[in-house]
Amino acid sequence: MKKQITLTVNDKIHEILIKSNETLLDILRNHLRITSVKAACWQGDCGLCTILLEGVPIKSCLVLAYEADNKRVITVEGLSIEGSVSKLQESFINNGAVQCGFCTSAFLLMGHYLLKQGKPLERKEIEHLLNGIICRCTGYKQIIDSILAVSSISSE
Repeated sequence: MKKQITLTVNDKIHEILIKSNETLLDILRNHLRITSVKAACWQGDCGLCTILLEGVPIKSCLVLAYEADNKRVITVEGLSIEGSVSKLQESFINNGAVQCGFCTSAFLLMGHYLLKQGKPLERKEIEHLLNGIICRCTGYKQIIDSILAVSSISSE
């Protein structure tokens, strides 16, 4: 059985016909062709499918698409400002936090979320909040350094 849902993804409205068992990850990757949202473990363990749903980080492989009906989704593409990289994206580049890039989108979205909270960030807190996303290349130091660098400038 199929149902139509409406999603606002990166400020663009989409009406999509979905199957009842499709996840939000399925919709983003297969219907909307947003491949920055990675499909890896399909169990919520790796965090590579992290997006912002109504401004809150979620693992899109664990959310059925119909649960996101009439909601706002932000992927890493939604972080750029008028076609330019954000301060956080620039910081990731400058600090070597991108390595292979497979996990980068998830970390950028989580970093963006943390910066939007508007409170001072400390290394230990960031480490704790990022522990739901797996990176096999950087060892997390560069990622945390990148978030802290932007935090010390201003919130994103």
